[in-house]
Amino acid sequence: MSNSILIRGGRIIDPSQGMDATGDLLIRDGVVAALKAGGGLPAPAGTPVVDARGLIVTPGFVDLHAHLRQPGFEEKENIATGTRAAARGGFTTLCCMPNTEPAIDSRATIEFILATAKSAGLVRVWPIAAVTVGRQGKQLTEMAELAAAGAVAFSDDGSPVADARLMRSALAYCTRLGLPISDHCEDPVLARGVMHEGGVSSRLGLPGSPAAAEDVMVARDIMLAEVTGGRVHIAHLSTAGAVDLVRQAKAKRLPVTAEAAPHHLTLTDEWVAGGQHLTGHAGSVVHAGCGPAYDTNCKVNPPLRSKEHVEAVIEGLREGVIDAIATDHAPHTVTDKLCEFENAAYGITGLETALGSVLSLVHQSRISLPALVDRLTWGPAKIIDHAKIGIGTLRPGAPGDVAVFDPDAEWQVDAQAFASKGKNTPLHGERLRGAIVVTVFAGTLVHDARSKGKRS
Repeated sequence: MSNSILIRGGRIIDPSQGMDATGDLLIRDGVVAALKAGGGLPAPAGTPVVDARGLIVTPGFVDLHAHLRQPGFEEKENIATGTRAAARGGFTTLCCMPNTEPAIDSRATIEFILATAKSAGLVRVWPIAAVTVGRQGKQLTEMAELAAAGAVAFSDDGSPVADARLMRSALAYCTRLGLPISDHCEDPVLARGVMHEGGVSSRLGLPGSPAAAEDVMVARDIMLAEVTGGRVHIAHLSTAGAVDLVRQAKAKRLPVTAEAAPHHLTLTDEWVAGGQHLTGHAGSVVHAGCGPAYDTNCKVNPPLRSKEHVEAVIEGLREGVIDAIATDHAPHTVTDKLCEFENAAYGITGLETALGSVLSLVHQSRISLPALVDRLTWGPAKIIDHAKIGIGTLRPGAPGDVAVFDPDAEWQVDAQAFASKGKNTPLHGERLRGAIVVTVFAGTLVHDARSKGKRS
């Protein structure tokens, strides 16, 4: 049967329905046909069966923040390789960021991305369009036209919308479109360093960017959301101050949401120094030793923060102040990173290591497994699913998008084996605990680690 599959005997966690029970899941003709706690669903003739006993079954993960690099930077990544990496990581929906060349600021570019994803992609790709023309921060794009073409949000990611008056106009306009603006919140005057400003940057002699650079921009955006009623989404939140600002905004019921990246939840600025990678606190792995100092694979924007900021971000995730985990998948070529730290490109390749990284928080009892699944599925889906097709859920009639994973499987990260073109990860050689076994997109098996006898 086309686009049909029965997943039997797994622990099904679906936060959209408050479900956490062992059972069976039937996908027929690409959509969820039946879900039964306790199991016992019959397999229609010809339907392949996945034995999920001992495994976790969830909706396919939704990533609000991925850089697929196409068009313009195909030497770093393209839609085919990026979606293959997504499937390996359990992600069935990717929202691709607009810092391409040309930027995603025209109907033609959006149509190109959607057509390429349909022909070459393994999972769903939704474009996030630029707020300003060319991401130059001077003139608003034709937002209504871009929304009609298929944009699901707006962002000048990599560049904040620094002009407050322009940001206010954009938010006011987006109230009519019903779409959020995802802002890269860093004051461009304050954020001129190459890593987090603190003791580690001083020790290494590297210029630092203070946490305040993020805090002041988050505060500004929240105030503008309150004035306009426009939806602000805080991209890759990384500071204790920003967490508290979002917490206060939500207490006032303002239209503010936030995401955090796996590296801001699990790594500290000590990784830049090559010091002991802490476990049981903010580290994600059982560390095999000390890494190199000035590791350019640890250079990311916003930067890896100090312990107290990481702790605050974890708490924000646990509380639900942070709605979503978003990878900020940012693949680069080897030469982009093989240089002095100050000259290296910003970014970490993250789709294939995301689950193993953030499951450390469950293993450390920092967050419950159902809550973590919520931040990977229903949380982000509620922010972005403007078309109401029902991603992030296993309700009958929803798209047949499923992630099946083993939360206890240990595996060693081999960046050279990534499906992504980007090999830039500080986790190379580390051992993670938690691996995707099967990913199903619209009823089709797009990743199956079992077929290789090991994690692919």
